[in-house]
Amino acid sequence: MRAIALIILYTALIAGANGTWAENTNISMLNQLRQGDMQKLVLHPVPKRVSDIQFMTASGAKKSLDDYKGRFVLVNFWATWCAPCRAEMPSLSTLQSTIGGSDFEVVTIATGRNTPAAIEKFFNDNGIGNLPTYRDPKQKLARDMAVLGLPASILISPEGHEIGRLLGDANWSDTAALNLMSAWVENR
Repeated sequence: MRAIALIILYTALIAGANGTWAENTNISMLNQLRQGDMQKLVLHPVPKRVSDIQFMTASGAKKSLDDYKGRFVLVNFWATWCAPCRAEMPSLSTLQSTIGGSDFEVVTIATGRNTPAAIEKFFNDNGIGNLPTYRDPKQKLARDMAVLGLPASILISPEGHEIGRLLGDANWSDTAALNLMSAWVENR
């Protein structure tokens, strides 16, 4: 009898934790929009916690993902030495230019050994001026977020929960990606 009561309690807690995500986002609609590279995007049935570990801005100031509560965020973990990361960065810049604004932002965090000079040079060489040059030099944030390979892109809800993850590179500026990301932001 106690086991049944615990199962009911656990189910209620999961349903409560899932309420904001399930109420505000039509998961099946987003899954239908997963075309092209977006087929690699895994949407979580239950939101996951987001780390509160801090990362660094270009000037060395501390920031955390909590600073983005109230906005839709695509966090991209990357590195200057990672060829797929470098290939996808211009499409992330285009995504930010296309739908970025007060409700949505692309946040790029170079994890591991990436000097500020190397990040700045890469962004300058590729004409990327609209994405942040944040760093996670000791990979503390990446480890706490279970980022096991690069690039890794994580969708974070305005409530501050991870609701999806795409491992590997993707073309974030193609029609499929723009449609999916726009639907996510607009159908809150």
